[in-house]
Amino acid sequence: MSANDLRQKNESELNEHLLGLLREQFENRMKLATGQLGQSHVMKKTRREIARTKTILAEIKQGN
Repeated sequence: MSANDLRQKNESELNEHLLGLLREQFENRMKLATGQLGQSHVMKKTRREIARTKTILAEIKQGN
């Protein structure tokens, strides 16, 4: 999801999205540890999406 799409959401929707991403990251880590994760680029993609969401949440909290 792009930053512009995330900026259209309110704070509660962003928190729900972040929670889903954190679950996805955990599941991917478990798959990686057991050798079931076939596409390792998914880890990087999820990590960047989490950072993007946290950045937008911080902007909202600052009032920007």
